[in-house]
Amino acid sequence: MSQFPLTNDELLAQAPALFTEEPHYDVSDKYHFIPTINVIEEIRANNWYPVSVSEASVRDDDKQGYQQHLVRFRHFDDLLHPQENAVELLLFNSHDRSKSFSISAGIYRFVCSNGLVIADSVFQTYKIKHLGEKDNDVAYAVTQITAIKPKLMRKIEQLESIKLSELEKESFAKSSIPLRFDKHLQVNHADLLIPHREEDREDDLYTVMNVIQENLLRGNVSGINKETGRRFTSKEIKSIGKDVDVNKGLWDIAERIASIKQPQMAIAA
Repeated sequence: MSQFPLTNDELLAQAPALFTEEPHYDVSDKYHFIPTINVIEEIRANNWYPVSVSEASVRDDDKQGYQQHLVRFRHFDDLLHPQENAVELLLFNSHDRSKSFSISAGIYRFVCSNGLVIADSVFQTYKIKHLGEKDNDVAYAVTQITAIKPKLMRKIEQLESIKLSELEKESFAKSSIPLRFDKHLQVNHADLLIPHREEDREDDLYTVMNVIQENLLRGNVSGINKETGRRFTSKEIKSIGKDVDVNKGLWDIAERIASIKQPQMAIAA
């Protein structure tokens, strides 16, 4: 994750699929193709700049250059004056129909270099079908995310204000296990609560969520395969889709915990 905007040369080097000029040959004639770089330029024009990019690995060589990709953007104000947490704009796309064109919201936490993805229950994902159409164009989606930035920052403050007991933290960790591990894989939920830095030795809901997220995504969690009896160690999640699913699932669990601990917070949201 760069603290400075990525240039087009850097984007090309890291994710060539952003610059693909035609869709994969398997898509139908009805498929409306939009080069991802065109949308990136429009987002830049709205004062958001790309700071991170990734593209999915492919099994079929003929899908190379058309696969799913993700670009994370940060607002000019947050680049100029970095804070502990920054609202991000997430652009998803593919050129083989494996992922629709969409814009979502995320949070970047500088202390752990973690990028969260906001659950759909907190912020609506905007689908991009055609450039220039009012209800689904890029400018409209960017405007909505820009407008919600203060609300998302207040949401973080609310989550930070909620303190969890040891039993509540354990319940959060247990609830998160299915987001990452299948039923036949048994792990110790306590391992998901191990902080990796001094700043994360806190009991608030936001910090606990980030600790669990880091352990789920970065791997190195040991467990047992109940079907084979073999021990295993989880690997880092590199799949864009799985990363997003885990993130959104954690946000949903955190929202449910918040609604139990502070019912008025759910009403306010």
